[in-house]
Amino acid sequence: MKVSRTLAIPYVVWVLIFTVVPLGLVIGFAFTNPDGKITLENIFEMSDYMAVLFRSILFAIAATVICLIIAFPAAYIISRANAINQSTLIVLLMVPMWINFLLRTYAWMTLLEQNGVINRILGAIGLGPYQLINNSGAVILGMVYNYLPFMILPLYSVMVKIDQSVIEAAQDLGSNKIRLVRKILLPLSMPGISTGVIAVFVPSVSTFVISRMLGGGTNDLIGDIIEMQFSGNSYNPHLGSAMALVLMIIVLFMMSLFNQFGTEEDVAL
Repeated sequence: MKVSRTLAIPYVVWVLIFTVVPLGLVIGFAFTNPDGKITLENIFEMSDYMAVLFRSILFAIAATVICLIIAFPAAYIISRANAINQSTLIVLLMVPMWINFLLRTYAWMTLLEQNGVINRILGAIGLGPYQLINNSGAVILGMVYNYLPFMILPLYSVMVKIDQSVIEAAQDLGSNKIRLVRKILLPLSMPGISTGVIAVFVPSVSTFVISRMLGGGTNDLIGDIIEMQFSGNSYNPHLGSAMALVLMIIVLFMMSLFNQFGTEEDVAL
């Protein structure tokens, strides 16, 4: 027992330094003014940014739904492949993630800009040029591209455990593809869906690099506003901390909903 407690000390110290202390600083700044007096003014000032917060949540939900629509069949196909092909497909899925996040986003800027690769290809066949960047669609596209593996991998880890005989039995009993997905695959994949939704929604709602590089400054998200409060011209760590605290509460609330939904599905099964 003493040995296990001793081994846990580095982890406890790590949590204290990099989780508890920063969180305490955020809470302290959120409820104080520059003079150090306790106030709720920073929280109330969040009302001026509700439109940005709503846009961030809306974009994150859209990206999460698109990722789920793409990831579900992709994860199923990977899970039904043989062992060698599964490993190959997982590696191919992960290779882009080994590239720096900024470089991947810069690559999309090169593809989507006015004189970018996509518009040049379209121009060669007499189409365009189209405004593919500096809009909400480009921001959501960047989210989907960067966070799609976070949806596929949890789904794959669950689907690969679904016995093929269960699927074959459902088909033998007359289930068509729609009923097979609705009655068999969706319920059994719910733990992976819940994990994937959280893994995509959380970074999407708080991102600021993607919106800045692909949104052109016209689609700022709450992450952009928070970042500006700490390092931009409108330096105000107290307001930035209040925004971060409110965003954290919203994220925790959404996570609790997703977890509760997954738990109910597990109980039903």
